Amino acid sequence: MNRGPGKSSDETLIEMSRTAWSSGEENNGFHTSSDKESFPLENAAVDKQQQSKDSVYFRDGVRRIDFVLSYIDDKDGEKKQDRRKEFETNLQKAGLDLETEDKSESEDGKTYFLKIHVPWEVLATYADVLKIKVPFKANDIPAKKEVPMGWLFTPYRLPDHVMNPEPDYFTYTFDKSKIDFFLIEDKETFFPPSTRNRIVYYILSRIPYSKDDKDKKGIKRLLNNGTYTSAFPLHDCRYWTRSRDSNCESERYSLYKHWAGFSCFYKEQPLNLIRKYYGEKIGIYFAWLGFYTEMLSYAAVVGLLCFIYGVATFDNNVWSKEICNETIGGQIVMCPLCDKKCGYWKLSTTCSSSWQSYLFDNTATVFFAIFMGIWVTLFLEFWKRRQARLEYEWDLVDFEEEQQQLQLRPEYEIKCTSRRINNVTQEMEPYLPLTSKCARSMLSGATVLFWISLIIASIIGVIAYRLAVFAAFASIMKENETNKLDVVGSLITPQFATSVTASCINFVIIMILNFLYERVAIKITDMEVPKTHVEYENKLTVKMFLFQFVNYYSSCFYVAFFKGKFVGYPGNYAYMFGKWSGLRNEECEPGGCLIELTTQLVIVMVGKQVWGNIQEALVPWLRNWWVSRSARNHPESLYSRWEQDHDLQTFSQLGLFYEYLEMVIQFGFITLFVASFPLAPLLALMNNILEVRVDAWKFTTQFRRPVAAKAHSIGAWEEILNMIAVFSVVTNAFIVSFTSDMIPRLVYLYAYHPGNEITMEGYINNSLSVFNISQIPIENRPEDGENPEWYDSTNITTCRYRDYRYPSGHEKEYKHTMQFWHILAAKLAFIIIMEHVVFVVKFFVAWLIPDVPSDVKARVKRERYLIQEYLHDYELEKLKIQLSLNSQNIDQCTCPTTASAPLKVEMLSDCLT
Repeated sequence: MNRGPGKSSDETLIEMSRTAWSSGEENNGFHTSSDKESFPLENAAVDKQQQSKDSVYFRDGVRRIDFVLSYIDDKDGEKKQDRRKEFETNLQKAGLDLETEDKSESEDGKTYFLKIHVPWEVLATYADVLKIKVPFKANDIPAKKEVPMGWLFTPYRLPDHVMNPEPDYFTYTFDKSKIDFFLIEDKETFFPPSTRNRIVYYILSRIPYSKDDKDKKGIKRLLNNGTYTSAFPLHDCRYWTRSRDSNCESERYSLYKHWAGFSCFYKEQPLNLIRKYYGEKIGIYFAWLGFYTEMLSYAAVVGLLCFIYGVATFDNNVWSKEICNETIGGQIVMCPLCDKKCGYWKLSTTCSSSWQSYLFDNTATVFFAIFMGIWVTLFLEFWKRRQARLEYEWDLVDFEEEQQQLQLRPEYEIKCTSRRINNVTQEMEPYLPLTSKCARSMLSGATVLFWISLIIASIIGVIAYRLAVFAAFASIMKENETNKLDVVGSLITPQFATSVTASCINFVIIMILNFLYERVAIKITDMEVPKTHVEYENKLTVKMFLFQFVNYYSSCFYVAFFKGKFVGYPGNYAYMFGKWSGLRNEECEPGGCLIELTTQLVIVMVGKQVWGNIQEALVPWLRNWWVSRSARNHPESLYSRWEQDHDLQTFSQLGLFYEYLEMVIQFGFITLFVASFPLAPLLALMNNILEVRVDAWKFTTQFRRPVAAKAHSIGAWEEILNMIAVFSVVTNAFIVSFTSDMIPRLVYLYAYHPGNEITMEGYINNSLSVFNISQIPIENRPEDGENPEWYDSTNITTCRYRDYRYPSGHEKEYKHTMQFWHILAAKLAFIIIMEHVVFVVKFFVAWLIPDVPSDVKARVKRERYLIQEYLHDYELEKLKIQLSLNSQNIDQCTCPTTASAPLKVEMLSDCLT
C-alpha cells in the first residue's frame, strides 16, 4: 500500500459542526429539502425504487451508512420526540451526518430509520481518542517457512484472499497530528467498517439527550426507555450473493461461502476476516472454539484407541466369563437388592452389563485418565501461545480492556442517585453507598444459595425415585420377563431401567432449572447494580457457572462417589432417610457403578448438546422467518438493507457469554468424568465441528451485525478452565480408585490369586461375601411370591453380597476382612501417586512451554524499535521543513493562522464532550 498525501478533506470538523447546528435545530435532525443547501451531495438522491437492495450508502451514493437507529412515533410520545430531537441535534454538533427514511417508505409503514455517517475528520479525531492502531510500515520480517509436506493440508485450506484479507503491516496508535506518518491511500477505506461502527457507538454512548440534565446521555438509555427501538451497524450485503456495488466489500458473502456453510466443516476458519468484519471480541471466541476443537481431535483419537483396546481384549475378560458361566455365576445366589419387593437372584443375570462395563473399565482407563490430565495442561498452555500470537497480529498488545469497558452502565447511572467526585477524572459521578451494596450482595448470595439448595433437593428427589422405583421394576420384570425380547431383552435389567429413566428425568429437571435460573441470575445481577459492563459480566459469570456446575454435574458426582459406597450389609442396611422411610441405599452391580456413570454422562452430555444446537439454530431461524414473512413477496428495491437487518435478531451483549458457558460446561464433562467414558472427547469433537458452523451460520445469517468490540483474551473463562483442569485430576483419580473395579482386581491379581500362576480366575467368588439367610430380619426378607421359582429355601441357606466381610460363624462375623483394608490402602495410594505424577508433569509442561512464542517476541521488539526510529526520523524531517519555511518567510505575517488556532481547539473540545 502506497503512502497517501496525508491531506485533510476540504471540509473541516468546524465547518461540518456549524452546518449541522444550523440545520439540525430547525428540523429535528431530519434531512429534508431544506438540508440540500447544507449537504449538496443530496441533490443526487435517487428514488428508493431505483436504489439497490444492497445499498449501504446515503441517497447520494457517496457517504457510507455507518450506523442505523430506528424508532416508531407513539401517540403520546412527545417526551420521546423531544429526546430524539435533542439527541440528533447533538449528534450533528459532534460532526455526524444524518439522513432519515420516512415511515411511509418502510415495510411496516410505521418505522423511521435514521442513518448515520461519520466523516473523515470525526473518524480521525476519535481514532486518536480511542488509540486505534493503524499501519505505518509494511512488515519486513520474513514469513515462516512452509511446513514440510504442507501440500497434505491443501484440502483443508481456504483461499489466501479469504484467510488474509489485509496485508501485514507494522502498526502504531493513530495520531491526528502526525497524519502523514501513516500509510493512508484512501481515507474512505482507511478505517474498516468494524472500526467505523465502533467509533460511532462510542460517540452514541456519550451524547446527551436532555437540555436540562447533561448526565442523561447515551443510546443505551434511549433504547431502554423506548425512545429508539433499535441501534445497529449494517451488514455489507446479502449473505447469499455479492453486492452489486463494486465499492462494497461483500465480506458477509465471503464469510457465508467459506465459513458458515456446513459443507466447509473440514476447512480452517478465516479468523482474520472474522476479526475484520465482527471485531476482535467475536474473533477471539471463534479462535478459541476452533483451537479447542482442534485439540479435542487428539483426545478423541486416544479415547477411541482406548475403547478399541477394550473391544480387542473383550475375550480376555475372565471375571465376566465367570459371571456368565452357569456353573459359576449361575450357581451364585445373590441377596435381595431391596426390601420385601425384591427376591433372591442369580449373579448370571448381570452377564450383559458386566461385558458392557469392561469396554470402559479396563487397563486403558488408567492410561486415559493420566493422558487427559496432561492433555488439559497442553491445551491451556498452547492456547496461551495462540492467544499471544493473535494479540500481536490483531494489534492487541498492551491493550487495556478498561479503555473500552469502563463506561458506566446506564442502569447504574439511573439507579444510583448519590454523587461523589471521581478521584481520576475529578468529576461528579454516581455511586452506590456501601450499605446498599452490602445489602444487595447479601440478598444476591442468599438467592444463589437457595437455588443451589433447590438443585440439591431435586437430586435427592431423583435418588429417592431411583430407590422407590427399583423395587417396582424388579417386581414388574419378574412377572413380564424382558429376556424374551429380541436383541435388547438381555440388556434390560431393573438396574438398567432405573438408571436410564432416572437419568432422563434428571436431564429434564436440569433443563427446567437452567431455564428458570438464567432469568433469576440476570435479575439478581441487575439488582446488584454493577458499575461497568466488565463487572456485570464477571458477576453474572460467577453466578451462572456456579449454578450450572452444581446443576449439570451433581447427578454424575452422586453416581461416581456416593452410590454403592454407604450400603451396609444384609441385616444392617443403611437407609436414605432412616429405616422408617424404607428407601434403602442403592448398591452397585457386581460389575461396578462405572457403567451407570457412563450412562448418566452420555444422557446428560449428549442431551444438552443436541438441545443446545436445536435451540441455537432453530429458534432464531423461526423468529426471523416470522418477522420477515410479509417482506418476502416484495421486490428487492423496496426491502432495503437497513430494513433487512432490522428484521434480524439482535445479538445481545451477553450473547458470547452463553456461547462460552456452553463450551465450558462441555469441557467439564470431558475432563471431570472422562475416566468413565473415553468416547466423551469424540462426542464433544463431533458436536464442536457442528457448533462452529452453527454459530457461524447464526452470526452470518440470523443476527444483526454486532457492534465491534476489542478483547485481548477469553477473560474470566480462562481462570475457570484452569480450575476445572486441576479439579479434573482429582475426580478422575477418585473415579479410577472408588468407582471403577480396577484397584480391587489388581490387588487380587498380585496378592490374593490362588496358586502360583498370576490369574484372575476366582476373582468373582473372592469379591463376594457370604451371609446366612436365616439372619436376615423379617422386614428385609422378600414377601411371599417375590422369590423366583428356582429358589428353594431348604437347600439354599446363604446368599452373596458385594463386599469384603467375614462370614457367619467367624469370630469377626461380618466385620471387614484384611483384604478390604489392603484394597482401601491401594486405592488411596493410587490417588496420591496419580495426582502427584500428573501434577508434576503438568507443572513441568507449563514451565517448559513459554506463553509467548519466540517469533512473536521478536516481532513485538522489531515493531517497537521501528516505531521509535520512524518517529524520530519523522519529527526530525518536520523540524527541518519548519526551519526552512521560517527562514524563507521570516518577514511574513502569521497572525491569521495564530488567531484561528484557539477556535479549532475549542470546537474539538466541544465535540468530544
